[in-house]
Amino acid sequence: MLVTASIPELRSALAARRALGPVAFVPTMGALHEGHLSLVRIARAEAATVVVSIFVNPLQFAPTEDLAKYPRTPEKDLELLRGENVDAVFCPVASEFYPPEFSTSITVAGVSEGEEGAVRPGHFAGVATVVAKLFHVVGPDVAVFGRKDLQQAAVVARMIEDLDFPVRLVVAPISREDDGLARSSRNVYLTAPERKKAAAFPRALFSAARRVAEGEPVPAVEAGVRQELETEGFSVDYAEVVDPATMQRVSRPVAGAAFAAAVRVGKIRLLDNVVIGSSPNVSIGSLPNVLIDSSDDLIGGGS
Repeated sequence: MLVTASIPELRSALAARRALGPVAFVPTMGALHEGHLSLVRIARAEAATVVVSIFVNPLQFAPTEDLAKYPRTPEKDLELLRGENVDAVFCPVASEFYPPEFSTSITVAGVSEGEEGAVRPGHFAGVATVVAKLFHVVGPDVAVFGRKDLQQAAVVARMIEDLDFPVRLVVAPISREDDGLARSSRNVYLTAPERKKAAAFPRALFSAARRVAEGEPVPAVEAGVRQELETEGFSVDYAEVVDPATMQRVSRPVAGAAFAAAVRVGKIRLLDNVVIGSSPNVSIGSLPNVLIDSSDDLIGGGS
């Protein structure tokens, strides 16, 4: 497994492998867990060569956010990726990837402006910029993202379409713990009581999604789930039904609509979403609501 911070070295290695077949790419910020590995396995099924990046991207963190505290486990990460037979790992150094004269930023309007974009101004410009740069460095045929970060997937899909990247986007199902909590690198910071409380978050979303699917008015369900989560002790940033293609709120479910929410428990922020019509009775210890495994299903295109 090649591990490099050098763009020329990575490009040279990949040039020698392209004759073998497609290249799949999984961008990460490290602190890898089973959710990341599920993306790597999808990438392996899609391509002859799998590239993973590990880079805590400073552009997507506001000055008040947890860049310095973001979990970093580089040795463990590489061990896990070797176990998945990853071909190359790109670990750029921030000061080299973004030299002092770096001055380019990519803004994806519209789809980036609600939900996370409203709560974290500038976040998606940082995401779009780093993903565009990584695409140029790696040159993947396929890119695999997780559906937990629903708006991020939509932003990347819009950018791929608008800038004509020759990349097929695969959006993978959410990987969950046995109690339903979506896996996240930040979960390690939850205290034991907070971790127990966090399990109520996906339960509320699965219940809300079911109620919308059964015909209850969307505004009433949104208000109800917000009240339920606040009663459970969460601070709610948003809880709403959205069209994943546009990330606009919808008053009636459209095909593929999702109930998306962000909450805070203690100092930790949790994101999740449930597709309207997915069953709350699925085995949420494995990969639940496997209704969406590609951008065609999630966002109506992205190739």
